[in-house]
Amino acid sequence: MFDARQLDALAAVAEQGSFQAAAQALNVTLAAVSLRIKSLEQAIGQRLLVRGKTVRATAAGQALLTHVRQVRLMESDVLKSLNRGGGDGDDPWQTLSVAINADSMATWFLPGVAPLLAAHRLLVDIVIDDQDHTHDALKSGDVLGCVTTLARPMRGCVAEPLGVMRYRCVGSAALATAVQGEGGVLSVHRMLATPAVIFNRKDGLQDVFLLQHFGLRQPAYPRHFAPAVDGFERAIELGLGWGMVPDQQLLRRQGGVELKELLPGATVDVTLYWQHWEREAPSARRLTAAVKAAAAVSLIQNM
Repeated sequence: MFDARQLDALAAVAEQGSFQAAAQALNVTLAAVSLRIKSLEQAIGQRLLVRGKTVRATAAGQALLTHVRQVRLMESDVLKSLNRGGGDGDDPWQTLSVAINADSMATWFLPGVAPLLAAHRLLVDIVIDDQDHTHDALKSGDVLGCVTTLARPMRGCVAEPLGVMRYRCVGSAALATAVQGEGGVLSVHRMLATPAVIFNRKDGLQDVFLLQHFGLRQPAYPRHFAPAVDGFERAIELGLGWGMVPDQQLLRRQGGVELKELLPGATVDVTLYWQHWEREAPSARRLTAAVKAAAAVSLIQNM
């Protein structure tokens, strides 16, 4: 059996990022936190934390943190069920941590889970990351589920297909004209001489577009970085560059400033999955059901 105080200390250090901050959060001394972590590591026979300027969990620490968070969530569900006599309004709030790509966050995810959150007094703690990297937060035990491109289930997890987000390469009307060559057809040379607007340095969709449709591998071109969905689209509107925008966002723009496809009909399809803990608490199972239902009506199915 694990010592609850030792597990709390481990979780606090991981969440707060340092032993000192963990001690303050737990309202105990720094020495007490250090002793609890040391005793836990001795009991398990493995190092759980890597000490440094920032403290991070080892692989063993990540596995134990996942266990701690699963148990906490299950305990919270039990307490909520025992409190049913007081009515839903008296239930304690529960927090569910998830990792999501920015485009899903800006389009289908929140509308899909909002009714569930309101009905069951659930809070979400959302980590935004590129869809190719969201699984890192699940692997580290920081979240209970993630929207990801990773199809293979990670250890202790289940991967469920959600559907496809379809992206198009777009720009302002003036930019779309400027990158055309003879006959009004897109000139890839002019395109590569024009800046691209990219969400962040993990965003590789524009390179995928150039590889799929022009056979170009990691070509050089000037780049703007705009790591916010609204700012990203605004930069494209203003003619600062071309970028990859999902169909869901383009549909929402109807009646606004028009963004034109640079190569009409040429798309990049991104298949998304919902990876989550294999052992889910009831509240987490409800979230999984809501995510899958939202994706079923918002994403392309049966590709």
